[in-house]
Amino acid sequence: QLQLVESGGGLVQPGGSLRLSCAASGFTLDDYAIGWFRQAPGKEREGVSCISSSGGSTYYADSVKGRFTISRDNAKNTVYLQMNSLKPEDTAVYYCAANVANPHIWYMTHEYDYWGQGTQVTVSS
Repeated sequence: QLQLVESGGGLVQPGGSLRLSCAASGFTLDDYAIGWFRQAPGKEREGVSCISSSGGSTYYADSVKGRFTISRDNAKNTVYLQMNSLKPEDTAVYYCAANVANPHIWYMTHEYDYWGQGTQVTVSS
């Protein structure tokens, strides 16, 4: 019960694209807000994006605005992070996390109740 699984990471060249997926099992995803976070070696875990339970509100870190798009398909119990125009500084382990209610401060890790195991994204030529 209550499992989140990220997928879609890998190696991509600068300027390329990846789509990450966060699939939920054991609970109905449409009751939760979903955040994407990332962590590179030697750096803090930072919020990347968040989508409300309804899908009506989205939030992005300044560093990814205009390049990343978060979306959800509740019929598939899945949230996506489309990443375009990737840069080497986007290299990190990406995690998805679920909040039973919409978070008050979307980029704070303690707002989230459940976490996936992470998927590695490497942007390199």
